[in-house]
Amino acid sequence: MPRMPSPPPPRPKRRAVGRRFFLGTLAATGALVIGWGVLPPRQRLQPARPLPAGAGESVFGGWLKISADGQVQVVGPKSEMGQGVHTGLAMLLADELDADWARVTVIEAPIDRIYANQATVVDSLPFHPDDDGFVKRSAQWLTAKAMREAGEMLTGGSSSIKDLWQPLRQAGASARAMLLAAAAQAWGVPVAQLQVARGVVSHPGSGRSAGYGSLAAAAAALPLAADAPLKTAAQFTLIGQPLARLEAQAKSDGSAVFGLDVQLPGMLYASVVMCPTLGGGVAGFDAAAVQALPGVKQVLAVAGHQGGTAGVTVVATSPWRALKALRLLPVQWQDDAASTPAAAYSSSAGLDALARQLDDDRGTALFSRGDSAAALKTAARTLQAEYRAPYLAHATLEPQNCTVQIATDGSATVWAPTQIPGIARAAVAGVLGIAPERVTVHVTLLGGGFGRRLEADVIAQAAAIARDAARADPALAGRPLQLFWSREEDTRHDFYRPAAVARLQAGLDAQGRLVAWQQVSAGPTILPRLMQRHFGLPAGLVALSPDKTAQEGAFDQPYEWPAARIAHAAADSPVPVGFWRAVGHSHQAFFKEAFLDEAAHAAGQDALAFRAALLQQHPRHLAVLQAAARLGGWGTALQPTDDGAPQARGIALHHSFGSVVAQVARVSIGPDKTIRVHHVACAIDCGTPVNPNLIRQQMEGGVQFGLSAALYGGVDIVRGQVQQSNFHDQPQLRLAQAPEVETVILPSAAPPEGVGEPVMTCIAPAVASALFALTGQRLRSLPLRLA
Repeated sequence: MPRMPSPPPPRPKRRAVGRRFFLGTLAATGALVIGWGVLPPRQRLQPARPLPAGAGESVFGGWLKISADGQVQVVGPKSEMGQGVHTGLAMLLADELDADWARVTVIEAPIDRIYANQATVVDSLPFHPDDDGFVKRSAQWLTAKAMREAGEMLTGGSSSIKDLWQPLRQAGASARAMLLAAAAQAWGVPVAQLQVARGVVSHPGSGRSAGYGSLAAAAAALPLAADAPLKTAAQFTLIGQPLARLEAQAKSDGSAVFGLDVQLPGMLYASVVMCPTLGGGVAGFDAAAVQALPGVKQVLAVAGHQGGTAGVTVVATSPWRALKALRLLPVQWQDDAASTPAAAYSSSAGLDALARQLDDDRGTALFSRGDSAAALKTAARTLQAEYRAPYLAHATLEPQNCTVQIATDGSATVWAPTQIPGIARAAVAGVLGIAPERVTVHVTLLGGGFGRRLEADVIAQAAAIARDAARADPALAGRPLQLFWSREEDTRHDFYRPAAVARLQAGLDAQGRLVAWQQVSAGPTILPRLMQRHFGLPAGLVALSPDKTAQEGAFDQPYEWPAARIAHAAADSPVPVGFWRAVGHSHQAFFKEAFLDEAAHAAGQDALAFRAALLQQHPRHLAVLQAAARLGGWGTALQPTDDGAPQARGIALHHSFGSVVAQVARVSIGPDKTIRVHHVACAIDCGTPVNPNLIRQQMEGGVQFGLSAALYGGVDIVRGQVQQSNFHDQPQLRLAQAPEVETVILPSAAPPEGVGEPVMTCIAPAVASALFALTGQRLRSLPLRLA
């Protein structure tokens, strides 16, 4: 008889998870989390992989190389996009190192967690600056620790100097201590007897001296001096000095390399045209119509990547040949409402919809004090107003571009003007289906960033085009390909600053003192959508996720409201939105400061005095406000312009990115109601001023950038299509229109804070205030246009 299979063993009974087991597991997990939380953060001196050392180079951790000839190379993990960050960062390390500044250069950083930006993420937590409680401090501590383990390299949030203030100084102090130790060992003398200045170690007793270059190899072999003491502010020799920018010469002689300057042997060029309707697709195209044109190699469909819109690309042997063929290419688009929800969207109707939303939606409040509703009811006088701000394009002077080379072994090299090298690497790896470690990213100089290059759509698109071109024609495999967008595509396929509507109410008592303040805004949120694009946050969570950046500039201000409620109502929109310079502060500052001027006028008070009364417990902010007023001649008589036009001043104060800025704008009205800004007085407290020259440059450039947006900025969308295309209908301030800018930097011993974005928050409300003084018109919508 055939052997019967043995019966299966009896199935063990499933034991129910007991309450004690569950609670025990929960307690153990909590203990691990708490234990990890109380440990000090991991060091930011040593990278996961040692820096590569060239001939004659000695490596000190992850931040410094010293050559045998004494050249000092500082690793710069932040993108240089005109803000002078490479110079500022190098100064931090070079000062602690006591290096010879004439021998200091900045080199590109590899992708490593020690370079991850902790400050930006910590600053994104939704706490008020005045809050110094345990919950805030604990959240900041744990967030910084988490970002050390899982953060991303990025340049943004006006955080570069702030983020690396400690690590770079520690790296410099550590290397200095190691160099001194090496000299002491070589000469057989105590370290305490040595002196160091400008890259030379000396021993006065014996007369010996040696440059850093000759000591570097021996010093680098010593243990890292992670606990080396830092200098006091009185010992700084470079920090606080107005040093010239390191890259200034290269930018002057044309040797600086931006993204579009990358040139490689055998390079191909690709340009794209995307569906004019946001989110639309390609129905078809006639490749044969251009395929025979000189230099044309491929005509390909391109999918939308990282939140971008689909389109068509032409790959050719020169940029002009690619553009010419693209303009002649017949393309049919999928742009109806069934293909993209944007087809039914227009920005003017969208703003009206935001206003209607505020009829019923009180929003989520990040700041509330007292009972503002009751205070409004009992106020002797109340006022209310609605303010609006449009979508804005970034309009970087260097249009979007990226160069990709896919090697025959499947690895890839990328050259890109990006603010997010690690995320860019992951995006390329995702497109090519390879491990991120097989992608090398070189960050070029950026011809403007302003938040646009916090996106990876162009980089992923370039990788896809390089891949598809090689698949279509194996003869193209291995050749580098540079993707470049035209100005028109860049303007019409941006990730725009969100449009917003705000309603504000204020209550005054019989003496004209502010007793109540309410501010609620509505608009799309950025951060959840960005998280979805970069990290795959489920779409269902996007609408539910809070975004502090939508309320920043409103809830986090220093004014001592007796009673207040400040909130934001998240709104849906088919328009792609992203971080734009100063983010929420860029429009919330206008809403808040312009309406504060309305309240001061209703109270019959001077705008400066009205603000000062609300800053009695904030001496830092009051000092900045008063400094700007003095510099701008507030309260003094103004003479007409040379052509007889009356002039007036406006004032504004704002806290953002850790810094305090105030501005006084002097304004007149020219022919055809042209708004002319003649002079802007700026005051800033940004903590320790690392390089006053860089700060003044940022103030001057930020005023021009902010004024361009205030007077001309705005993106109009009709049935999903952006109407602006280039600088003729998206103008920037011209040299002849640029005001004189004067800056006073308040002294401070506090750690440095942001500069690049705070500088542009005050100009729109200051100009609006001056225009009211001249005309009696309250301009409550941006851009500012007189009736």
